[in-house]
Amino acid sequence: MERLWSGISGSTLKVIAIVTMLIDHIGAVILERWLVWNAVTSGTYSYDPQVLMVNQVLRSIGRVSFPIFCFLLTEGFLHTSSVVRYAVRLACFALLSEIPFNLAISGSLFSGDYQNIFFTLLIGLLVMIFVDFVWKRCGTKIGSVLLGIGGIGLGMLLAEFLRTDYGAKGIIGIIVIYLFRQNSAQQALAGALAFCWELPAPLGFLPVAFYNGRRGWRMKYVFYWFYPVHLLILYGIACCMGIG
Repeated sequence: MERLWSGISGSTLKVIAIVTMLIDHIGAVILERWLVWNAVTSGTYSYDPQVLMVNQVLRSIGRVSFPIFCFLLTEGFLHTSSVVRYAVRLACFALLSEIPFNLAISGSLFSGDYQNIFFTLLIGLLVMIFVDFVWKRCGTKIGSVLLGIGGIGLGMLLAEFLRTDYGAKGIIGIIVIYLFRQNSAQQALAGALAFCWELPAPLGFLPVAFYNGRRGWRMKYVFYWFYPVHLLILYGIACCMGIG
């Protein structure tokens, strides 16, 4: 008899991550702008406590999305038919999403202060590619470990230099998930510990722990396009509210 429930597929994880990310960005793009606008225009220079509490709840819910995306990135790396095409796709959408990201977060077309999440995922993927290549090809075990650590360090420095979303901490999280890929329970625990600096992000590994290894629905480009499009829509709503 077929089981009624056999775990969570990759596509379901992706939906969970997308929905929680959307909730987070509603707070970041709309509510936080409204809080500042209301404080300035009212002359009180204080935030509405009820709206502030709602915003904090939304932002907290959104914290679980990035760990799930990091897990899906490692799964994509391990199962992709072409890691080169995978990296190029991330790079293209990193560039495509930068203006929508800048508009949504800072209200300007160009900003060097903060780069979108695709840059973090791209750097994480490149680090995994390097570590995997070195550890498979390097003849000296100590040498391969040192080279791998060096590659991880360079990826962290690059993320900090570019000021990508989550920065070096995001790269560490991705690598931890990758290193513990052989054991799902250990992977979930190690991943939760790697993100314990930002509560409640570790809760993202609860659905990850029930991952059944199946791809699920074919929704390869859903996240890629959803990311820049939803940022533009949220920014448009903020502009219509007069707080853009």
